[in-house]
Amino acid sequence: MIRTGMMISERYEILEKIGTGGMSDVYKAKDHKLNRFVAVKVLKQEFSENANFVSKFRVEAQAAAGLMHPNIVNVYDVGQEEGVHFIVMELVEGITLKKYIEKKARLSVKEAISIAIQVSMGIEAAHKNHIIHRDIKPQNIIISKDGKVKVTDFGIAKAATSNTITSNVMGSVHYTSPEQARGGYSDEKSDIYSLGITFFEMLTGRVPFNGETTVAIAIKHIQEEMPSPREFVSEIPVSVEQIVLKCCQKSPDRRYQSMEELIADLKYALMNPDEDFVKIDDPDEVGATKTVDDEDVQRIKRQSSKRESLEDTVSMRTEREVIREAAKKESARTGQAQRKSRPAQARNNKNRYYQEYPEDQYDDYDDRYDDESDSDPRMEKITTILAVVAAALIGLIVLILIARFLGVFDVSEDKDKDPKTEETAKGFVTMIDVVGKNADDIKKELIDMGLTPEIEYEESSEYAQGIVMRSSVEGGAEVEEGSNVIITVSAGETGVEVPDTVGKTLAEAKAMLVDKGFVPQTTEMFDQYIQEGSIVKQSPDAGTKAPAGTAVSIFVSKGPEISKIAVPNLLSKDEETAMAVLAENGLELGTVTEVNYEDPAYEGLVCEQSPQAGEYLDAGSKVNISISLGPIQSTYKFTDTIQAPTAAEDPNFKLGTTVTVTMTADDGTVLLSTQTSSFPISEQNITGIKSESGTILFQYINQGESSVVTNADGNTVTVEGQSETKEIKRQVSFVAE
Repeated sequence: MIRTGMMISERYEILEKIGTGGMSDVYKAKDHKLNRFVAVKVLKQEFSENANFVSKFRVEAQAAAGLMHPNIVNVYDVGQEEGVHFIVMELVEGITLKKYIEKKARLSVKEAISIAIQVSMGIEAAHKNHIIHRDIKPQNIIISKDGKVKVTDFGIAKAATSNTITSNVMGSVHYTSPEQARGGYSDEKSDIYSLGITFFEMLTGRVPFNGETTVAIAIKHIQEEMPSPREFVSEIPVSVEQIVLKCCQKSPDRRYQSMEELIADLKYALMNPDEDFVKIDDPDEVGATKTVDDEDVQRIKRQSSKRESLEDTVSMRTEREVIREAAKKESARTGQAQRKSRPAQARNNKNRYYQEYPEDQYDDYDDRYDDESDSDPRMEKITTILAVVAAALIGLIVLILIARFLGVFDVSEDKDKDPKTEETAKGFVTMIDVVGKNADDIKKELIDMGLTPEIEYEESSEYAQGIVMRSSVEGGAEVEEGSNVIITVSAGETGVEVPDTVGKTLAEAKAMLVDKGFVPQTTEMFDQYIQEGSIVKQSPDAGTKAPAGTAVSIFVSKGPEISKIAVPNLLSKDEETAMAVLAENGLELGTVTEVNYEDPAYEGLVCEQSPQAGEYLDAGSKVNISISLGPIQSTYKFTDTIQAPTAAEDPNFKLGTTVTVTMTADDGTVLLSTQTSSFPISEQNITGIKSESGTILFQYINQGESSVVTNADGNTVTVEGQSETKEIKRQVSFVAE
């Protein structure tokens, strides 16, 4: 049991709980050994007793621990103590990319590209270490307080091997690749697809595929054509559009084949956004959109049969519940019409679900529809009510989890504050119940509460025209002030399609709306891409249906906002980061030069910039930087003769002895190596030496004097003198050049 104040591994002091996930809890802790704050991810108790989960937890942690990159939340330590399994990670102070997009509605093209570049570099580092993330999404990307973008939560990543990798984990369905949705092979190109969806959301403020259930969304990833981001934001350059579409091809073979290729195109698009340089294979020839056929169903079934671990069982059960919930919603939505033709409707619905879902998920649906024709109407009503209550409870739980997740990066140091007081201070309000009420009244109430209502219309025979059918936030949920709340309003049984006014002049837009029976409401806004007097966006969106007489908001461009931008501080950043920071601030990277800089800490980093940090420039201006090559290296020379070993160095040295002479600089560089028996060695002229001093080594053999002695027989013999190997070292100083 983890509690505040306890020590783990006699090193990490638990300070507070900052987040929770499906398998683990995250705590802020202090590393007393290195005197720094860290995040400690602890496996939940219910999973600690399962050997399969513990094994996966360790493998994933060890794989992530091998990643050290500026754009990855680094893992420092892995261990277990008294049944507690934990990972120690870098503590990042900032907000998620998801929250950042929500705050800005959508990002500028340059800012989105710069963030995508940094995310790509982090993922590239993982791929080079044979690690696939498998859950790339804005919620797993953090923008730190200093502007650094980091990829986090390699929670379902597994070390890639030479064997085929099959992932049964869907991840977040809005960002999952078609092959992951099918339960098939997933590799590095699955991460590229998910990054493409994330890039799409940064540019447009929305995801390309949506639906009422996770299964419905997954089917869209497999079957439906990827929409162009330019359909939602017309000013997106063609190169950026093509990068998104290439990332999100249905067939992995048609996507970028590596993060390196993607990064190269992103960098080029940052500098040359209007060039059409991205090439995509003909969609009619390669990897056309596929349907979920019988073979796919069988393959998904076979994959499902392999789920033996507790984690896989939970995943499969969740999918069953999604299908059951989808069936219940289908039944509730059709209402009385369904009851009048229940047997035929049941058969039609059943056939449709058989086409969409794997066979091992049929059981619950079969039971429901096989028994439905004999069911009691009162029981159906009770079941429907219970389903609605259950859905409301699930929605409330999800909102609570999201709120707690967003608190992960709250780095307030005041531990004694009441959480309720802090929540109120942040400006949270309680969402009201809106279903069944007049849309105009609800819109006014939400605005008074500090929320931003967005109205969407939908044809309905169940609700009268102008009545709210549902909202993106359930009643009773806590939501931050200023948040957008999507209100879906009934357009009646025959709504009018809203025309597309984006890009049109104000006069054209008004004429189009009035012609269709709508009431135009005009709002002006700055936009750096849409020319002054043209429509930037509209609400409701084009193509939706709304009752005649509905007010349609059109936003007219005032042109780019004329304002100066403060130059950010780029010192001590690498070139890639400097480029990204400039792009985020609406500026561009100018010339890059390499210079010597006396402070060695700046080697490889920005040591000078022009203009200086804090100066103000027009949007799009260039900032020049200098990258340090390190301090200027002084050089020395040796111009002298080399004398023989002196009597002080070796009194037994004899001229004429063969000597090996080696001169070595203090940095290990060999400057001279020769053998001679004649001294002095003629004058040497050695230049470009990088050390102030060095050593001259003399190596030779001293041969002792022979002597004549008389042996026991009275004969005289000559005895050779003993030889001695000598090494003499002489220090030498060099002269500065």
